[in-house]
Amino acid sequence: MKLIKAAVAALLGLAFVSAFAETAQEAAVRKAIEPRLGEDAKVVAVSKTPYSGLFEVQVNGDIIYTDAKAQFLFVGRIVDTKTYQDYTKARLEEINKVAFSDLPLELAMKQVKGNGKRVIAVFEDPNCGYCKRFRQTLEGINDITVYTFMYNILSPDSIAKSRNVWCSADRNKAWDDWMLNGKAPAPASDKCSTPHEKVLALGQRMGVTGTPTIIFTDGSRIPGAIDAKALEVKLSSIKQ
Repeated sequence: MKLIKAAVAALLGLAFVSAFAETAQEAAVRKAIEPRLGEDAKVVAVSKTPYSGLFEVQVNGDIIYTDAKAQFLFVGRIVDTKTYQDYTKARLEEINKVAFSDLPLELAMKQVKGNGKRVIAVFEDPNCGYCKRFRQTLEGINDITVYTFMYNILSPDSIAKSRNVWCSADRNKAWDDWMLNGKAPAPASDKCSTPHEKVLALGQRMGVTGTPTIIFTDGSRIPGAIDAKALEVKLSSIKQ
């Protein structure tokens, strides 16, 4: 009981600190902008940027910008005209980083190729055409371990297809048969349970809004399918 109380106190302390982390001006911008974004928009943080008096608003895993009076919204990217550095992209990568070691990998299918030293996790939907394209890319990648979270967000049929794969004797084969060759797995037994709800909740917490979403061990992510060359470049940049 003491441990629980201590944990709660610690969480309250963190909430107290974060609540006062914003300056008075940033808090005023948050107060003004939140009701104007709609009920589904969750403002995580507001911070003043060093460019043109704009304020960065983190909302639903994305970034938008506004002025000091929250009168105007600026949706897009801030790019340095001299260096062409994309400041918005860098900030998005920073705020959306994932602690790879904290991922519940037991909810994913694990496939090892070669020495498996290079590791990624992928959120995929069985009805996702771009996921199937990425699976074809992975066919030509060696020395990699792939953790696949079946993230069923495209249709109710996705849940049924993923269930049949998860309940197969060889999940990886069943997944590849479907994603690469269009061969559907046998119907699952009624007694077989799947981690669908847990994976769905995980993806929502992480702000995964589309498939495929590739997560790397350095905490970065890439939404969408990438080709073999881009994947190799990314994997080479990460210290395994």
